[in-house]
Amino acid sequence: VQLQASGGGLVQSGDSLKLSCAPSGRTFGAFGMGWFRQAPGKEREFVATISWSSQRTYYADSVKGRFTVSRDNAKNTVYLQMNSLKPEDTAVYYCAARRSAGASTYPAEYDYWGQGTQVTVSS
Repeated sequence: VQLQASGGGLVQSGDSLKLSCAPSGRTFGAFGMGWFRQAPGKEREFVATISWSSQRTYYADSVKGRFTVSRDNAKNTVYLQMNSLKPEDTAVYYCAARRSAGASTYPAEYDYWGQGTQVTVSS
C-alpha cells in the first residue's frame, strides 16, 4: 500500500491546515491509521491515531485540543485538521496504516507509511 499525504505548507502561528492521506491504487481495507511527525534533528513522534470505525481516537498531549483526526472510509481518506498552529508544530508529517482495525500510538505497529508532507509554522 502506498500512502499519499498532502495539504502541508507554510503558515503563520495561529493558522490552520488540513492534511489528507489516501492510498494510491487501492482501498484502505479495515486499517487503523495514524499521523506522526518528525522535526529536524528529532525523532519521529506520534501525533494522532484513529481506528477503522472512527470510534477510537488518541492524540499526543502536545496537540490535544488543537488537532482533530478523522476519516471518510467512503472517500478512502484520512484527515488531520490542525488548528492554532505553533512554530513547534513545524515538521514533516507522515500518515501510516496498520493491518489492524484498531488505533495505535506506536510507530512499530504500522505496516505502511506515506512519503510525508512538510508543515512549517512561522512565528
